[in-house]
Amino acid sequence: MKAASPLKGKFSTLRSNSPSTPRIAIADLAYTWATLAAVMLGFSTLIFAMNGCRPASRQPVTVTIVDPEWSQPDEMPRAERESQEFTRETGILLDHLPVPETSLGQLDLMRGLLRGGGPSPDVVGIDVIWPGLLSDYLVDLKPLFSTELSSLDPQLVASYTVDGKLVAIPYHAHIGVLEYRTDLLRDYGYSHPPKTWNELEQMAARIQAGERAKGKKDFWGYVWQGAAAEGLTCNALEWQVAEGGGRIIESDKTISVNNPAAIRAWQRAAHWIGWISPPGVVAYRELDSMNVWDSGEAAFRRTWQWDYRLAHWQESAMPDKTGYTSMPGGPGGRVGTLGGIGLGITRFSAHPKEALKLVRFLVDRELQSKAASKSEKAPLQPEMYDLPLVADPYTHPLPPDQQSGGLVSRPSNVTGQAYENVTKAYLEAVHSVLLREKSAPAAAAELEKQLVAITGFKTGPPKAAD
Repeated sequence: MKAASPLKGKFSTLRSNSPSTPRIAIADLAYTWATLAAVMLGFSTLIFAMNGCRPASRQPVTVTIVDPEWSQPDEMPRAERESQEFTRETGILLDHLPVPETSLGQLDLMRGLLRGGGPSPDVVGIDVIWPGLLSDYLVDLKPLFSTELSSLDPQLVASYTVDGKLVAIPYHAHIGVLEYRTDLLRDYGYSHPPKTWNELEQMAARIQAGERAKGKKDFWGYVWQGAAAEGLTCNALEWQVAEGGGRIIESDKTISVNNPAAIRAWQRAAHWIGWISPPGVVAYRELDSMNVWDSGEAAFRRTWQWDYRLAHWQESAMPDKTGYTSMPGGPGGRVGTLGGIGLGITRFSAHPKEALKLVRFLVDRELQSKAASKSEKAPLQPEMYDLPLVADPYTHPLPPDQQSGGLVSRPSNVTGQAYENVTKAYLEAVHSVLLREKSAPAAAAELEKQLVAITGFKTGPPKAAD
């Protein structure tokens, strides 16, 4: 006899008239509906799981950037504006990581992030003296920016190149320049700013004496950055190259700093202290010298300019009285130390394509702005006088009596990972001379020994200026 279907039996029982039928029917019905509910629940779960496997709507990618410039208070509005424009154009969001104030603090942060090998940051703004220290963590950008590189100064490109690898694309070049009071030069009968250090000394001393005679007892002829920090390396390098004293360590790895011209340059600067420069200049950093300048208490100041954008002139406390020129020169010529920021992409970036878009966006904007400025006419005012060619915003021939200054790079690439120790030894040697703790010849001789121990390079005479 064929067995009845269990489900059919249950429904048959429901039709029985037996007094016990209701109890049996309810129990069986509960069992049946529980079974159906379990089946339906399983089916619903399967549908939910299948829906969960479908790709969700794509979230915007966020690129993380660490750039010391973008963390500066006066640069934050521009950084925010460019970030918003980039997001509108690409749909990519930006996250800015804050950085410490000092250069060494920024370097420590960068190295800590990059050594960790994490997916963040994606883009880094690196100081021109850092490529040799960070090259192992950065992508070679040379094959990615061949068009842009043709529009950039070769010396800038070389500064971010390590062993043939372009670890960052030049973004903002900073050049050491001399800031001067145009009104005071006119008042004291000068038709142009100083072209040599001898001229600067003469002008600074005369203007200082005249202003003090008018009651300005705290007025000084020349302010600069003399603290035992990287700014002193930049200043001192300009002094000694102008004197013919070489570049500390030459491009062929020759340690050249212990020579008579470099020694004379250090001695000259030490003589300024208490004469045309305040005694406290040996502790000045950039903001300290700026505060003296903004208070109207100086005739000349060593500062920085951003390539073709005369940002300081536009933001100066005395824009109608402020001029810029190349740093003064000597037998070795006129030079300004090269500084600035390049943009690199980390090898561990989680979003390399988006990071590349950001770098290209920022660099292209700079090149477009520079091209636009070249179509403008040079101003008739003397405020932008005889600037280094890489900083000059206008394509116009220079008068025959003007000699534009050149650039000098610190020996960061040639010393690579050793640069921190090299610059520390150099600035401490120069600082000891400024403080009159050591004689310049003794400091130079001791520095030479330190640099040999740090780098293993040979010693020799300075290289002739290019």
